[in-house]
Amino acid sequence: MWEKVLEQTNHETVILKTPGTKGEFNQSERTELISFDLKNNYFGFIKGIYHLATCRVVFVDNYYGVLAGTKFNSNVHCVQLWHANGAIKQFGMRDPSITFRSEKAFRRFKAVYNRFTHITVGSDEMAQIFKAAFYLGEDVMLKTGLPRTDLFFDEHLQQSIVNDLERLYPQIKQKKTILYAPTYREQQLKEHSIKLSLQKLYEELSGDYILLLRLHPAIIKKYRNNYPDFVTDVSDYHDLNHLLLVTDYLITDYSSIPFEYSLLNKPMIFYPYDIDEYRKERGFWDDYEDLVPGPIALDTNDIIHLIKQDDFNLNTVLEFSNVWNKYNDGKATINLIETIYGERTSNVIEKQTDAKSMNREV
Repeated sequence: MWEKVLEQTNHETVILKTPGTKGEFNQSERTELISFDLKNNYFGFIKGIYHLATCRVVFVDNYYGVLAGTKFNSNVHCVQLWHANGAIKQFGMRDPSITFRSEKAFRRFKAVYNRFTHITVGSDEMAQIFKAAFYLGEDVMLKTGLPRTDLFFDEHLQQSIVNDLERLYPQIKQKKTILYAPTYREQQLKEHSIKLSLQKLYEELSGDYILLLRLHPAIIKKYRNNYPDFVTDVSDYHDLNHLLLVTDYLITDYSSIPFEYSLLNKPMIFYPYDIDEYRKERGFWDDYEDLVPGPIALDTNDIIHLIKQDDFNLNTVLEFSNVWNKYNDGKATINLIETIYGERTSNVIEKQTDAKSMNREV
């Protein structure tokens, strides 16, 4: 997003890198990188606050509590890009865990959400979800599509990324690729337990397939790989969407990955091994079984059978994509820039942030 702002406007940008930020950002004459980390970089944090207070446009892609105490002028745009194209599990004000939070926390959530002047959406369904999750109105919903989906319409960029991935992980060129990307769970923060029999998968599938393992970035203890010729840990790779380009079969549970992966019209397997517990703790926006565009597996044997059988209904995936990618057409970034900047793009230099990549455009 920030590269396109530089390309399409003459604005200065500031990128506030929060702890755990992935991605490659280059500092230049018009781009300043700041470590926005109060604990480890007090001066950088204060400098970031200054830029937030004096910017004209703010791009964020998640919930950032610091926005609760940030008072923007009336002419400032605060654009929520979000980090997902759709949603299975509930979040925001509809997260069941909010009932256990204090009144002070509740007010902070509301204050952050009220900072958003625009939220980019790829579908009418996601607009409805945002309105319920953030207590915001239709006027905030910006139906320009999500910039993160533009990749799936750019064949030249896709090929360049695939070439880079094949150099980094040469094994993906030799066999079909399965990506297992389970959702983050609070109780697994310190130690992640893979709820699959990797031994069975190895014994049954390693002749024709490799398995890419994508653990949530919040997991502290890394998985110990006992099958290096079959399993490749790609948890540290900076962009999940890149990995989707080389994935032949996606296995996930409650993640938002399917909403973007559906643009590739490839098979998906859903493995919600703790669905009753998860439904109670997090809640779903719709009936899980009716929403997911692929078969549901109950154990490792089911997954092996589904992959070997290779009889997936891709029409279901296409229908799912048509609903959830209604406004994603490969031009979301340009549509957003034209909407936010309009005629101002050609004749002014403004200060602006993307809180994960906060642009002056912060």
